[in-house]
Amino acid sequence: MKNITKQFYVDFYNKTNGFIPGSPLQQHLFPGDFFQIQKGEIVVLGNIFRKNIVDVDEVVIEYGIKQNAYNWNFSNGVTKSYTGRDTGQNPIEGNFGYARQVLSFKEYGSYFFTSNDPTSVKIANWNQIASELIIKLTQVIYSFREVYVVTESAATNDWTLVIASSEKGELEIASETESNGLIELFGRANSKTIQARDIEVYLREEKKRPCFFRAKKLVVQPEKLEVFINNLITERTGMLDWVTNFYNYDFYYEPSPNTNVTPINPQACVLDMLQANQLNPNTALQYFKWADANLDDIELFYVNYGF
Repeated sequence: MKNITKQFYVDFYNKTNGFIPGSPLQQHLFPGDFFQIQKGEIVVLGNIFRKNIVDVDEVVIEYGIKQNAYNWNFSNGVTKSYTGRDTGQNPIEGNFGYARQVLSFKEYGSYFFTSNDPTSVKIANWNQIASELIIKLTQVIYSFREVYVVTESAATNDWTLVIASSEKGELEIASETESNGLIELFGRANSKTIQARDIEVYLREEKKRPCFFRAKKLVVQPEKLEVFINNLITERTGMLDWVTNFYNYDFYYEPSPNTNVTPINPQACVLDMLQANQLNPNTALQYFKWADANLDDIELFYVNYGF
C-alpha cells in the first residue's frame, strides 16, 4: 500500500527542482543531518554540526531562501467536479451561504498538494567541507560506505496533502468564506472537509517544520567503477580454462545467458573487493565523491522488502 505515495514523491522532486519529502511523510530533516535509507525509510544517524564532525565556524548557513510558491502547489489526476455557492439553514441564525467544492480523483495514487510561503535553509559553502566530510565519514570518525547528508531543508507556513486509494476517490470541502473570483478551498485553514470517499492519505501540517530536503549522497568515483568492471570482464573470460584445469570432473561450463557482467550494485562490489588498508584517509578521495540525491534514491523508498 506504500506505493500510493510514489507518484507524489516523483512529481514533488520534479516540480520543486530537486526537493524530496521525508520518508515517512512529515519527518523533519535539518541541514547537516546524515542518514541512510533502510527498509524504505530515512533513518537519521546524526548531524555533522551537533557531533562536531566539521568546524561549525567554517560553515556558512543561508536562511530564509524564498522558493517559487507556484511550484509548491500541484496535483495529479484531480478535477474539480463542482465549485460554487450553496445555502444552509441554522435554527438560530436562519439561512446562511457557504462555498463548496468537490474534488474527484482519477485513480489510485491521484493526489492534491498545496502549501504556503515555501522557504529553505541551506549549507551555502558545501564545496568547502565536502572533501573533509568524505574522509571523516568513511575513515576517521565513521566507516560509511553509503550515507546521505542533508544540504538544504525546506519548510512552508502550512501544507496539505490528500491521496486517493481508488478511481472513486472524492473529497467535499466547504467554507463560509471564499476568495475573489475562482474558489479554491482545498488546504485553507478555514475550510472543512464534510465528506471523503476512498481517501487513503490526508495530512495537514500547520507548523513551519522542515519536511522537505535536498541531499548529497556518497558514491564511488566513476573511474574506480570502470576499472573494476573491466577487471571483472577479463576475469570471467578466463573462467572456462580455470574450471577445466582445476576440477577433476567433467563439468560443462559456459556463461549463463542471464548473467549480467555488471553487478547489481557495482559500488558495493568495488569497496568489498578492496584489499586490506587499500582504502584509508589518504586514498578516500580517490574512491568517493558526492552526488545529488535524485529519483533513483526515491525508488529506494519503494523497494519490496517482503512486508
